[in-house]
Order: sequence, then C-alpha cells, then structure tokens
Amino acid sequence: MKRFQIIVEGDADKKFFEDYYHHIFGEKAPKGSITHPGKDGDTGGYQKLKSEDAIGVMRQNTDMGGINLVIFDADEDTESRRAELLAIKEEFGVEFELFLLPNNKDVGALEDLLENIINPNNQPVMVCWQTYEEKLREVRIPSKTPPTLTIPAKKTKIYAYLETLLGKSRSQKKLIKDANRNYKNTQHWNLDAEYLETLKGFLVNNLNQ
Repeated sequence: MKRFQIIVEGDADKKFFEDYYHHIFGEKAPKGSITHPGKDGDTGGYQKLKSEDAIGVMRQNTDMGGINLVIFDADEDTESRRAELLAIKEEFGVEFELFLLPNNKDVGALEDLLENIINPNNQPVMVCWQTYEEKLREVRIPSKTPPTLTIPAKKTKIYAYLETLLGKSRSQKKLIKDANRNYKNTQHWNLDAEYLETLKGFLVNNLNQ
C-alpha cells in the first residue's frame, strides 16, 4: 500500500473514511493518515485547506514519497469548488488528487452520499422525513419574517435517521454523533452500495499504486 494522506472536511467525514477504508482494504488506515484541517469537533472547510497545518502535512507526505488525497464537499457548484481547490495546488506548490463529494460530479456533500447508502430496509424512515419536509413547506407563521419555515439541514436528517434506529440510553445517543458513528453497521448502512463505486475506484486506483 502506498504511503498516503487523506484530507477531509470534518469529523463526520473522517469517521466515514476510516470505516470505509477498513471496509475496502480489510485493515485500519495507518494512524494519522486520515485527517481534517479543523480542530476536533470543528469543520475544517475548504478554505482551511490553505492552513499552515494542512499545507505542511501535504508537503511532508509528498517529500516522503506519499500521495495526498483531498476529499471535500462539492456544495452548491461542483466545478467552481473544483477550480477553487485546484488553485491551491498552484498557490502553495502542493500535490494532491481531488474528489468532490458526493460522487465527484453532482452538487452536494457527505450527507448526500450517506442518504444514498442507507440500508434499503430503512427507507421508510426517509420517506417519513420527506413527508415531514413537505408539510413544513406548507406551514406559514404570521409572526415570522418571512412566514415560511426553514427546512432542517441535511445534517439534521442524518442525525434523525440514526436517532430513530438507536436506543434511548446515553451510550446509544453517543453513537449518533459524527465522530462516533459506525458506518460498518450493516443494519444502518450499505458500504457495498453501487453509489459508492466511483469513490471506491478513486481510492483503490490511487492507494494501490
């Protein structure tokens, strides 16, 4: 396995890629090989890829013969985000391969990927959530400006999905949090979903060099 550094945006991404790496390659990723440029509990964000820590990690890894993989959210404009991130390579003289979540072509984020790998048996939960959002869009609160309601973020949807499936104990509640999730739990997630094939190919092709 080639020496590597995978840089992601935040704690949720870090935990997902630790579990997904283990699923693909049958072993844990080397300690410290999957990181994000923010502090623990904080989202790194694509701008923090410019931080001294992130740039230093990539340069050091390249100097040691390794490969850097940057896996960030596409957000609302895939090509603009791709251009912004690739510009960092020239600005700071670093080398990395880039993948934009959820699938390297569509707008979105980690949460969009997660929604597409939910265990099919649990789809009724997501159907209920969709109905919930549709009902919220119909509500008008006269005292609110504007009177329409704010639809909960996608992060809230994933949080709620897990909360419905896990128990009420404190230990179970902890498993809902970004850094504690178990993406290898086949009752909740399908890491062999066809939706992940593009991401799998990116990882395998780069790390098996």
